[in-house]
Amino acid sequence: MTNYLLAGGGTAGHVNPLLALADQIMAQTGSHKVWALGTIEGLESKLVPERGYDLLIVARLPMPRKLNAYAFRFPATFAKAVRDVKQYIKAHKIDVVVGFGGYASAPAYRAALAMGIPYVIHEANALPGYANRVGAKSAAAVGITFPNTKLPKAVLVGMPLRKEIVELKNHNLKLDATKYFNLDAKLTTLLVTGGSLGAKRINETIESSRAVLDAAGIQVIHIVGDRSGLEATHNGSYVRLAYCDRMDLAIAAADFSVARAGAATVSEFSAVGLPAVFVPYPVGNGEQRLNAEQVVAAGGAILITDAGFTPEYVRSELIPLVSNAALRKSMKAKSLSIGVSDGAERLLRLVNGVL
Repeated sequence: MTNYLLAGGGTAGHVNPLLALADQIMAQTGSHKVWALGTIEGLESKLVPERGYDLLIVARLPMPRKLNAYAFRFPATFAKAVRDVKQYIKAHKIDVVVGFGGYASAPAYRAALAMGIPYVIHEANALPGYANRVGAKSAAAVGITFPNTKLPKAVLVGMPLRKEIVELKNHNLKLDATKYFNLDAKLTTLLVTGGSLGAKRINETIESSRAVLDAAGIQVIHIVGDRSGLEATHNGSYVRLAYCDRMDLAIAAADFSVARAGAATVSEFSAVGLPAVFVPYPVGNGEQRLNAEQVVAAGGAILITDAGFTPEYVRSELIPLVSNAALRKSMKAKSLSIGVSDGAERLLRLVNGVL
């Protein structure tokens, strides 16, 4: 029996791979035990208990970005978080820690190192976050999602995906999926999502383009995000959702997609061969553009800037793309050629290899 502590969370993009690994561990044998480590503020506080795992809480401690009162308090509060994780490790007799980056991971790495417990890092994004960049130096092993990720000891494992996503590769659920969303299985379906928080530019452009999409015979599943301020609606060939708790069915229903290029989104679409136009988040360190680099180079997706995703682009470029069945088929094959559907199995092998 092995006791695992999985650290990470924040957004669905980090919580879902954690849960995918947890499920893979328990599928291996029911005698193993898994605990998750996260913050009370993150999405893990909802999703982890819903999946049946115990969540151990650690303080949310962003790295100080400027010299202020928080920066002076940070060393002491971080040290307390490390002590808290040490207590969890001791109380639950943890054998190995697996971190997915984010607020919970940094104290978990430090605690594991201090107690002589091996820890393994999984980096979701092509451009690693601070906690994983620092933690990788002393990690027993490092798994990465994309081949262009630069970390020491990196082993390409792909993204751990939920079982329901993986199963889409071998099952045609379009009929059931379109019925779930009360849409027509005979029509071409466009899935639009900006991630769990939404994407203002994508939402506004699609909202302005509903009439031309409908005129082109394209029905839309539009996931606008909890913070968009847009209400859920169903109007003929257009379905708008604030949040979709059945992304597996949304993907199964889709023939094409428009999305931000978060690591989980790129990985899920590539694993099942869903052609995409990716609109990377325009603010920050540019990680989303790098996340999509491989599938775009393979021909399974297209990149467009946030500023360039306009109603005119939808009319002149997107609609012809979505309406071209031969092109969709070609892009699907190219996407599948670089997709990884067994990331959870690969990561678990990497983890078990350090025990």
